[in-house]
Amino acid sequence: MPLRLCESARSMATVTLDGVGKDHGKAQILGSLSFEIADGELLVLVGPSGCGKSTLLRCIAGLDELSRGRILVDGRDVTQAAPRDRDLAMVFQNYALYPHLTVRENLAFGLKMRKMPAAEIAQRVNDVALLLGLETLLERTPQKLSGGQCQRVAIGRALVRTPKAFLFDEPLSNLDAALRTQMRVELKRLHQRLGATMIYVTHDQVEAMTLADRIAVLRQGVLQQLGTPTELYERPNNLFVARFLGTPEINVVDGKELMQKQFMATLPDRAVKVGIRPESIHFVADGKPARVDLLEQLGWESLVHLDCDGVRLVARVSANAPTVGATVGFKIDDRALHYFDRDEKRL
Repeated sequence: MPLRLCESARSMATVTLDGVGKDHGKAQILGSLSFEIADGELLVLVGPSGCGKSTLLRCIAGLDELSRGRILVDGRDVTQAAPRDRDLAMVFQNYALYPHLTVRENLAFGLKMRKMPAAEIAQRVNDVALLLGLETLLERTPQKLSGGQCQRVAIGRALVRTPKAFLFDEPLSNLDAALRTQMRVELKRLHQRLGATMIYVTHDQVEAMTLADRIAVLRQGVLQQLGTPTELYERPNNLFVARFLGTPEINVVDGKELMQKQFMATLPDRAVKVGIRPESIHFVADGKPARVDLLEQLGWESLVHLDCDGVRLVARVSANAPTVGATVGFKIDDRALHYFDRDEKRL
């Protein structure tokens, strides 16, 4: 990889949100959000459809106006700046490539609009093509490329600009499952090589967990929790975060029901719901009896659906999965339980 591109891409910046909010008429799309994306960090904005994550990204890019608050890039207030003056590059869900231009011309287009010298354009295009494995495709047009190749060109068009930060709006959602996995790995490696500041929007919690340095979970325009994937998984702030992150979803059971059916001896004060991760359920010969209701075999692991006196749980096992209809004994790792109060906040 050419050293010049690497050095240029590493002169990135922080992005600071200071009380950022967005309204549409009387409806609040984004509350007052305040947090900072660190220099070189890959932050993932995640949440269900309609939570405001793409709106927030568009506000950072300058494509949507804020209703309140400020956005700073490298300490400079860009709230009123035009998109082209913010020194940010955005990769959209659809590739938005020019169909009549070659890959080389698509990569160079933005630089030509900025009237950059031809020699500098050629050098940057060649550098990015080598970085993304596009060097043999430079003379092809988009209709002669696969979906993954088109997405790499879209990413490359952002990279050639060497902006202060990259913004990704669900860039993998139009790809099939296998290609999404491949591109996710490529994006992770790209971030590790460039050390670039990246803000990435997705509704896919697997993408969020595997890509992010930190994750910001949004719900109806309100920040629910900000932290590393491990922090959010092991210590979710509330039941919404606990349910949103993790595949399969966390088991959630009424605390009093667990007490009545002797799953546990004590329940913390104010605890109403108990969260049990599937990997915290272990099969033991002398454990609580349960019937195997359903079995999902995934090759390297199995998901075992249990019915224990009307309480339904899903357990994750890596080997020796029981058969459907069998009665098994199980225990729950008490140290890994999550307790939530009546407002669904973590205790």
